[in-house]
Amino acid sequence: MRLQLLKERLENRQISFYFGAIAAAAAAAELVPGTTALQPGINSALAAMLFVTFLQIPLAELRLVFRKGRFIAALLTTNFVVIPLLVAGLTQFLPPDPLIRLGVLLVLLTPCIDYVVTFAHIGKADARLLLATTPVLLILQMILLPVFLGLLLGFEATNILQIGPFISAFVWLIAMPLLLAALLQAWAARSPAGAQTIAVLGLFPVPMTALVLFLVVASMLPQLGAASAAALQAAPIYVAFAIVAPLLGWLTARIFRLDAPTGRAVAFSAGTRNSLVVLPLAFAVPGAVPILPAIIITQTLIELVSELIYVRFIARLGNSGVIAAKS
Repeated sequence: MRLQLLKERLENRQISFYFGAIAAAAAAAELVPGTTALQPGINSALAAMLFVTFLQIPLAELRLVFRKGRFIAALLTTNFVVIPLLVAGLTQFLPPDPLIRLGVLLVLLTPCIDYVVTFAHIGKADARLLLATTPVLLILQMILLPVFLGLLLGFEATNILQIGPFISAFVWLIAMPLLLAALLQAWAARSPAGAQTIAVLGLFPVPMTALVLFLVVASMLPQLGAASAAALQAAPIYVAFAIVAPLLGWLTARIFRLDAPTGRAVAFSAGTRNSLVVLPLAFAVPGAVPILPAIIITQTLIELVSELIYVRFIARLGNSGVIAAKS
C-alpha cells in the first residue's frame, strides 16, 4: 500500500521532477566542465527507463483490449492515419534540411506509451484502457515508422538512415527491455516475490525518465551550437501540433461514437508523443548528434508544458454529453 501511494505521488509530481532534472542538467553543463562525457551513459539509462516503463504495461491483458473494438479503431485511426496526415502537412513549413525533417518526423509519428497514461488519468480519461493498448501502439509504430519516413522523406531517408544501427538500437533498447518485462510479469503472475519485485520497480519510471533527461541535456547542451537553430526551427511545428493533434483525436473519437472518458483517452494519445523512446533511434543515425537529440528534446519540453493545459482542457470535453454512446 505504501509503495502504491509513493508511486502515485511520484506520478502526480512528475512534471516538477522532469523540469527539475532539466534545470539541474543546464546548471551542470554551465558550471561543470566535461559533462559531454555523460553521453555514453544515455543508452544504458534509456534501456533501464524503458524496462521499468514496460513493466507497467499489462502485456498479458493485451487480448482483452480487442473486445473494445470501437476504441481500438479510433485510437489506431487517430495515431496512424489522422496524425501522419497532420504531420505531413506541418512538415511542409520546415526548412528543406533532411536532418531537421527526420527529427520532427521521428518524434511526431510515434504515439507515447508511458507518461501519457498518468496524464490521461489526471485528465479524467480512461487511462486503464489506454495503458492496455500501449503494446499495440509500440509494435505498430515500430513497424510503420520506416514506412512513414520513406513516404515523407523519400530518397533523402535512404541517404540519412542506415538500417544496421536502427536494428541494433531497436533490439537492445526496445525489444530486449520489452522481453525482459514480459518475462518478469510472467514470474510475478506465479510468485509473490515476483509481484513484489514489480511493485518496487514500479517506483522507478519517473526517476529514470528524469535521469535520462538530465543525461541528455547535460551532455548535449555544451555541443548545441548549430543544433539550437535547428531546434528553434522545429519549435513552431511542435506548438502547432500540440494545439491541433488532441482536437483531431477528439473529433475522431466522436466519429467512432466513443463515450467521454475513452474519447479523452484518444485525445491524450493524439497529443502526446514518444520522444524518449525514439531517442535511441536518433542516436543511431550517423552524424545525428547533437542536432537530432536537440530537436527531439525540444518537443519533450513543449509537450510537458502542453500536458499542463491538456489535463484541464481535455478533462472538460464531453461534459455536455455530446458523446453518448459507449465503446
